[in-house]
Amino acid sequence: MISYLPRYIFNFFFLTLIQVLVLNNIQFSGFVNPYLYVLFIITLPFEIPGWLLLVLAFLSGFSIDIFSNTLGMHASATVFMAFFRPTILRAFAPRDDYQPGTIPTMAFYGAAWFLRYALILVLLHHVFLFFIEVFSITHFFSTLWRILASTTFTMLLIFLTQLFGRGKTRGR
Repeated sequence: MISYLPRYIFNFFFLTLIQVLVLNNIQFSGFVNPYLYVLFIITLPFEIPGWLLLVLAFLSGFSIDIFSNTLGMHASATVFMAFFRPTILRAFAPRDDYQPGTIPTMAFYGAAWFLRYALILVLLHHVFLFFIEVFSITHFFSTLWRILASTTFTMLLIFLTQLFGRGKTRGR
């Protein structure tokens, strides 16, 4: 895990900058909001302690909140997603468990495994984020549409990021 530390520090700052400077300015009809910064939490090592996972999730979401002026919505949604991450990882664990020294990426576990795992976490994040933003059940279907559209676009960005970063990840 220590050998990956510079990579995760870079990922944190890079994904935060991409989110704040580029993706927060992309909105299609006000419904599609891509949130690539969640990839930081999704790709953290399997062996990360739970408390550190939650702290990093909070810091990641809070950094987006600072630049987006969203008063803790991203921090709470990212912590919510990180809270369920170990459960999702156990649910998708291979028969002989995860190999030591690997990380949850497409390069190590394949596209099918990674996309199922990431889709559930992204969906949890988006459901929490968009319903806390609206904070009302009266706009249920429009919020559901935003969740589905944003999840689709976010998953497309995550897939492309994993696809283009695949060769580098396998070789560490």
